Formats: sequence, structure tokens, C-alpha cells
Amino acid sequence: MNGDNILIVDDDVTFALMLKTWLGKHGFDSDTVSSVAAAKKRFKERDYSIVLTDMRLPDSDGIDLLQWMSVQKPGIPVIVMTNFAEIQNAVNSMKLGAFDYLSKPVNPSELLDKISEALKHTSKADSVDGTQEPAVEQVDFIEGNSDASKLLYQYVNLVAPTNMSVLICGESGTGKEHIAHLIHSRSKRSGKPFVAIDCGSIPAELAGSEFFGHTKGSFTGALSDKIGAFEAANGGTVFLDEVGNLGYETQMHLLRALQERKIKRIGSNKEIEIDIRLVAATNEDLEKAISKGAFRNDLYHRISEFTIHMPELKDLKQDIMLYANFFLDSANRELGKNVIGFDDNVMQLFLNYDWPGNLRQMKNTVMRATLLTQGEYITMDSLPRELSLHKVVVEKSALLHDPADEKERILSALKNAGGNKSMAAKLLGVDRKTLYNKLKLYDIE
Repeated sequence: MNGDNILIVDDDVTFALMLKTWLGKHGFDSDTVSSVAAAKKRFKERDYSIVLTDMRLPDSDGIDLLQWMSVQKPGIPVIVMTNFAEIQNAVNSMKLGAFDYLSKPVNPSELLDKISEALKHTSKADSVDGTQEPAVEQVDFIEGNSDASKLLYQYVNLVAPTNMSVLICGESGTGKEHIAHLIHSRSKRSGKPFVAIDCGSIPAELAGSEFFGHTKGSFTGALSDKIGAFEAANGGTVFLDEVGNLGYETQMHLLRALQERKIKRIGSNKEIEIDIRLVAATNEDLEKAISKGAFRNDLYHRISEFTIHMPELKDLKQDIMLYANFFLDSANRELGKNVIGFDDNVMQLFLNYDWPGNLRQMKNTVMRATLLTQGEYITMDSLPRELSLHKVVVEKSALLHDPADEKERILSALKNAGGNKSMAAKLLGVDRKTLYNKLKLYDIE
């Protein structure tokens, strides 16, 4: 081996393995991955001299990988591989920092020439600047590409620098606490404490102590002084999860603390000034609770100066495989596994399943499947019973033989695949070339 490592990013597993073998015969050590998320993971495990990437990938595309590398791994040359019909995309990738591009089928001698040029380019850059990039901090979340996800993070970025109280509404498992953490980390209070309270697990008689603290002997069981969450978070953020579960009396004390910005420990007459930002979350309809007299109207308006509604996973078709691959990378790291991805049947199931438990359910599902998988790809056999019994409605190629509704079925498949044409072709049961011809015929972008 010549010491130069190459990362091949292509979801055509057969082609990638053939390319890896061929490069090995020419002295290169190479690894293969089939998604953008997997490529990012590999960069955390080892260094690469060059990246060879396809433009179209299951979870994203080569452009996204280029943009990520321009920030996280600047200086590493990227050679884009693309079909002849997509040369314009490759040209656009050059504008975004790609070193060069190749049209498929790849010409071996041309590829060797471009790799050689890229290595010479890197060598020259190293001679000018010998500094080494710092290690990339491991990211514990990923932002989706769908319009709903982009709007969500746009709201987070807008409200985070302010002192407005934020109410995060959404079903269980949609990531409400993650958004609360993100608001804190992107605020001016990020260097101060973030204290979370699960309002659903606090007995009513202990809520005051949890929030505001108590003095020794103030009630049975108070064996020592205790600092409450508001005092502990002074200067930072208090996160009240499932705030709709608070009793009416606790709501009254909470409202007074927020209005006066002062608290008293139970058993003490001493007022303590507090400076906190409140972020709350709920999976209940608080306005309905107000109409029933179960939640105070004045407290609702105090905690909801800005409201964020969390989208459900079933409404984020474009992001489903992006999240799935992200959770797969996390599971591989935690379990010491090296599962490459999901087979076609699992991808179709994931795209069609309703995910009632949202992101939490998907994370647990992928973790379990990764543990059980013995091969390179997660199959239906590794999925929990509630998913494996789910009937997947898959568009078949025969449906394309009916011109009356052909266009509508193609549009439906594209929607279910989140705009990913390769996945849409699989859902329709046709090859990519057939789908592209149909897209051109019906003038579908």
C-alpha cells in the first residue's frame, strides 16, 4: 500500500466493492460506505486522503457531503462520480469545492490520473500550511432537510438569543427536550446551568420543594437544606417537561415566581432573587385544559411567549432515511458494530410506517436491529414485531402500465420517498433510467 486512504461513497454496493478491489490492486487502501451519514462517521474513525462520491445517495446527495467537508474537513479533495445525464450537477459541485468529476461508467485510467492529480494538489497544500485540523466534535443530533424541519430550526435560531419563554408542543418522542437543550445552548445563557424537571413524575406534595427548595425540618423527611431547581439554574434555563401535569396549586406558585422573579424555600421567609429563562414542553392541549379549569390561563400566557410545534416523524418523509442512518451510525458506535445500512424492504417499510412513537421509537428500533443484525444490512428479520407485521404498500411496476393514473402514481412515489428519485424508482419497481424517462415525459422536476 502507498499510504493514501480513499473513501468511496456510493449506494451501488457492487460497484463500490469492485472499485475498492481495483484500487487495492493499484496500491490504495480504501473503505466503502453507502450514505452521507456513514461517510461522516468514517471520518471520525480514520483519516482519508481523497473522497470518491456518487452524486445521488439514499439519505442526501454529494452536494450535502461537499458542504459538510468544506467546513469539517477542508483541504481533502473530493472527486464526484455521476451519470452522463447529470453532468450539470457535477459542474455545479465543482463550484462548491469538488476537486474534479468523472462520468459513469468510470474510465479506470482517467480515475487514476485524477487521483494522482488530487494527491499532488494535497501535497502542495500541506507544504504551504502544515497545520492540522482539530478533531471534529461528535454531533449528537442531526437537522432534517424537509421544509418542516428547516422551519423548526429556523424558529429555534430566532428565539434562542432572546429571553422569551418558550412552549414546545408535540407528541411523545418528537424530540422536545432536545429542542429545549438546543435553545439553551444557542442562547446568551449557554454558559450557565440547564436544569430539567419532569413535571409528570413529581408528587404534588413535593413539587414546591423540587422547584424552590426547602430548609431542614420544614416538613417530615426534610433532613437537610435543599436547593430547588430555580435556584440551581440561576442565570440559566429551567426546562419544565410535561408542564400540563402540574397541580393547580403548584401552577399558582410557579406563576408568582415568574412574575416576581423571587422565590422562598419552603420553611424560610428569606426571598431569593432569581434570573432564569423558562422553556416548557407538553404533549397535551393546554388550551383545552384551560377550558376545563385544569390549567391556569394566566400561567399559559406567561410560559408561551413563543410557541414551537414539533412535527411528527410520519410527516417528515424526506427526513426518514436521514434520521435512520444517523441512528444507525450512533448504534454502530455504541455497540461496536459495523452495519452498513438497510435493505430495500426495510427502507420501504420505514418510509410507509406511521412511527407512532416518533424519533424515540425509530432510535430504539434501529438500536435493536443493529444489535441483532449479523450481516452488513438490516433486514426485516431484525425488526420488532410491531414493524415486521406492518403491511407495506409498495407501488409495483405494473401500475406504470396504466397511463390514466401513471403520473399521479409517480408523484405519489416521489412524495413517499421524500424526493429521492432512486428510492422512488424502488417503490415503483422500476429502474432509475425508466423513471427518469417518465419524469421527462410528464415534465416532472
